[in-house]
Order: sequence, then structure tokens, then C-alpha cells
Amino acid sequence: MNTPAPPTPPASSEPVRLLIVDDDPLVRAGLTLMLGGGQGIDIVGEGADGNEVEELVERLRPDVVLMDIRMPVMDGLTATERLRRRPDAPEVVVLTTFHADEQVLRAIRAGAAGFVLKDTPPARIVDSVRRVAAGDPVLSPAVTRQLMARAAGGGHGDRADRTERARRRFGQLAEREQEVAVAVGRGGSNAEIAASLYLSVATVKTHVSRILAKLELNNRVQIALLVHDAGLLDTDDGGGAA
Repeated sequence: MNTPAPPTPPASSEPVRLLIVDDDPLVRAGLTLMLGGGQGIDIVGEGADGNEVEELVERLRPDVVLMDIRMPVMDGLTATERLRRRPDAPEVVVLTTFHADEQVLRAIRAGAAGFVLKDTPPARIVDSVRRVAAGDPVLSPAVTRQLMARAAGGGHGDRADRTERARRRFGQLAEREQEVAVAVGRGGSNAEIAASLYLSVATVKTHVSRILAKLELNNRVQIALLVHDAGLLDTDDGGGAA
């Protein structure tokens, strides 16, 4: 499917509650100014370091945390790992200056729903926050492949072990769940997956929920990474949905 970008999910009746965490007060002020007027975004608070995140989340109950990945006391990676262990954890979108950084990959494996670059236009950051709140990852298939290539730099043996582990986990899924998981790995939205597999959107959502539960994953991005780890998209020419 040759589409430039996934459509923005329809706005819900309630605005997305957003917490911004960055150690640079100018960055926080700029993000607040840019995003505060965004359609469907309610900035409920700001944090200056990762060690503040859990207390702020407990008090402010955000739907999404926009988290800088590099902070002096507790970095965004550690904060994301701790936050995603909570049973009621909000989604996390990491802020970074690099799009193929090892820390980005680690944050996604820890449960972040995606990432945005700090120089991303405000409208796309708003779109990313809304998409994550609606359950869609903010990570294109091309970027996923780039991150996975970076992670594979540890050597052939490491990759082979990771592929074998991923394939064993993938084998726990029923056949239809495997088809849905691969479609998620190709970056398909629920509607696109439903159309390609001749299912209803509700059925796709049910399959995704079962995949997450069976494999103890946090979100669709981690499904996509598992599919990539298993080598199931190695023959993909990159022409799938983005």
C-alpha cells in the first residue's frame, strides 16, 4: 500500500492528557507552547528529570508521556522501564535527536510506543501523541528495520540467538494471530490489516490484544520488533503499509 502516512485517528470526546519530561526548560517551554494549542491535547504537567516521572504520573494521570531520552539524574530509558512496569502505565513517546540510536531501541523494547525527533514539526508531534493514545505505534517499518540493523551490530551469533528466541515465541501464536502479527510488523493499521486479511476491525483488535497477552508484550511496536527479530520480514521489499 503506497500511502505517505497513516491517517490520524479520529479525535475522542476527551482530550489526550500529556505529560512533558525534559531537563531543558527551554525545550519544555517550546513544546508546551507548540502542543498546548494542539487539537485534542491537554498538557497536564511538566517534569525536569526521569526521577520525577512516577510521582507525576501518580498525581496527574496522563494518557501519554513525552519523554526526553537523555537526562542527567535519571535518563528517559530508566524512567520508561520503571514506568511501564506499572499496571496502569501511560503510553510513552521518547524524544531524541537521533533516529537510529541504541537508546531509542532499548526504550522501545522497554515499552515505549515510539519516538519523535526534537526537530519534528509541531503538527506531526500532535499527530504522534494522538495516535499513540489511540493505540497506534509511532514507528514506521523503515525506521524499525534501521533500528533492528543497528541492534544486529553485535555479531552474527547474537542475531542468530535472537532470531531463534523470537521464532519460538512467535510459534506460541495461533495461525491467524501470526498473520496479524506479521501485518503489524509491516506497519499496517487495524483498518489496513482488516482489509488485507478479510476481517473486521474489531476482530483485528481482538487478535492484537491476544497477541500482547500471550507474549507478554506492552504494545504494537514490540509486536513489530518481535516479527523483525524472527526474520519474518527479511524478504519484504519495503512496499508495505507505512
